[in-house]
Amino acid sequence: MICSICNIRKAKRACPAAQSAICPQCCAEQREETLDCPLNCEHLVQARLHARYSKPEGGIPHADIELTESFLNAHDMLIQFLSVLVRDAAVSAPGVTDADLREGIDALIQSYKTAAGSGLIYEARPANPFAAQVQETVKRRIEELNARVAERGGTTLREEDILGVLVFIARVASGVNNGRRKGRAFVGWLLDRFPMLPPADGAAGGGEVSVEAPAASTLIITG
Repeated sequence: MICSICNIRKAKRACPAAQSAICPQCCAEQREETLDCPLNCEHLVQARLHARYSKPEGGIPHADIELTESFLNAHDMLIQFLSVLVRDAAVSAPGVTDADLREGIDALIQSYKTAAGSGLIYEARPANPFAAQVQETVKRRIEELNARVAERGGTTLREEDILGVLVFIARVASGVNNGRRKGRAFVGWLLDRFPMLPPADGAAGGGEVSVEAPAASTLIITG
């Protein structure tokens, strides 16, 4: 059987993205470039084990914001919470790539950077619809959480803390960038560390986030 992509070499792999058999060379060259590879593809999983990630263009994202080890340790639960929100935004938007996630996170960072610095509300919606959906989904969930905490008389999340954690997540996303046009290494990273849980007792959805009163600092991540 001949590879369905190059029509030259012998096909040796069943490709779920191409829905046909392809050769190893086309798999290596077209993986997450022209092919929308499912995250559970055995060849993609193997490739991730030996992946070389691209260095961030322009250096560390948002280098003007200092993140200390003490800050990250003190906000571990917030890191988990916002990471789950980004994960949920990724899985709720079929076709979203790591580049879309990074753009959406950067838009959020710009909003919270302005709010934390001046108190002004600045909302720059990305032209990229996938990035805009990520931005909108995460921001809405944060606002929903703060509203629930406020109703219980608790302390809502500070904009400065949200900003710092979003910058941390942006740096993680940049660190696992494989440089491929349709790359989803960061999406896979999120799902590996924050797996989606099956619905409990027949309830809809999975990986839900719950809050215990009185403060947002008592976040419990269940998925």
